[in-house]
Amino acid sequence: MIAITGGGTGGHLRIAKIIKDELNKKGIKPIYIGSTTGQDREWFENDNGFEAKYFLNSSGVVNKKGINKIKSLTHIIKLSFEAKRILKKHNINKIFSVGGFSAAPASFAAILSQKELFIHEQNAHIGSLNKLLKPFSKRFFNTFLFNDPYPVDEIFFETARIRKEIKTVIFLGGSQGASFINDLALNLAPTLQEKEIKIIHQCGKRDYEKVKNFYEKNKIEADFFDFDKNLILKMKKADLAISRAGASTLFELAANQLPAVFIPYPYAAKDHQYHNAKFLADKKASFVFRQNEITLQKIIDILKIDMEEFSKNLAKINSKNGAEYIIKNMGV
Repeated sequence: MIAITGGGTGGHLRIAKIIKDELNKKGIKPIYIGSTTGQDREWFENDNGFEAKYFLNSSGVVNKKGINKIKSLTHIIKLSFEAKRILKKHNINKIFSVGGFSAAPASFAAILSQKELFIHEQNAHIGSLNKLLKPFSKRFFNTFLFNDPYPVDEIFFETARIRKEIKTVIFLGGSQGASFINDLALNLAPTLQEKEIKIIHQCGKRDYEKVKNFYEKNKIEADFFDFDKNLILKMKKADLAISRAGASTLFELAANQLPAVFIPYPYAAKDHQYHNAKFLADKKASFVFRQNEITLQKIIDILKIDMEEFSKNLAKINSKNGAEYIIKNMGV
């Protein structure tokens, strides 16, 4: 029996979902061990693809100091024994971790119970928990370091096409909304309309009203929305993305052969978003700019570039069946 653990943010949870879906195809229903903090419940509380779901009262340790760090570590140890009981109850012998603080109790429980621990690190720079647990894992999956295929939904490959001339731009602010990306989109929108370049804009819930009011007031035609479960249907229409550089977004864009201007979130742990994006930029498969160095003129200059070479190079970044590859290498 298999347990999937970890989460907190969409990047971690997307991997958990894709692995769960692949296991379900094989007639296997894993259990899930996550946290009451973060987005874990929002993603999986009503997911019938799991045999059982547990949301423990865990929280992050890395950014805490002094007595608060000691208290958090003590609490994680306590939760690890609770997770150990859960593993025993469901006769779990393999634990798949996607990282994040949600993964700590079940991952430590795997070590205490001498069960097989498998870890997927999404980013170019290894997270603190994953770095700590890596020596204890039976297999450590990472695309940047080991060229393991990154699990993305097959539809991103199925709808891929080579981009050339830029006729449509998609701004990806994420489901929560990235204010910097949203503001950049609004500043660039009049120029795009003037150049007859179509606008698709995922702005998130927080900035939705502001974005809506801007487009309506300025009579700019744009397909804007806060969140869309079928985002790929929007992406496949685009010829260029302007986006943050979370790993799952990065590899979804690569699978779809959609070149991007990545503007990494400047406060991401260990600057991992920059290193994620640089991985593609070094292969002439996309562009990356620091938030404090991007200008409207730089984007306007990129709009003039033929994207064919970038789009073709993206096809070399990832390969299909990433989830199947992982499950096979777990011995399932």
